[in-house]
Amino acid sequence: MAIIIQYKVEHKGVEKLVTTDKKEADQYDKMLEIADNLALYLEHKGVSIAEEQMEELSILLSKNKDAVSKLLKGADAEKILEEDKADVVALDRKQA
Repeated sequence: MAIIIQYKVEHKGVEKLVTTDKKEADQYDKMLEIADNLALYLEHKGVSIAEEQMEELSILLSKNKDAVSKLLKGADAEKILEEDKADVVALDRKQA
């Protein structure tokens, strides 16, 4: 019999991730925390969109925080998108 340790990440009472990797769980939890902070900031700045859309937007921004940070510093969007595309191809090859 094996003992398996699982880490569960819950957000607003909903289970979002179950993993055996503590680092992955911590990273995902941090991403959700950043997304919550982004949503709060956007709402207080007057952005009024449906709650579901706000959550989707804030999670998208949080997951892509490095690219967003580069864009806010003046990086070219097309260059960032090409880097993202290259990262996806590399990840696909790694998982195959």
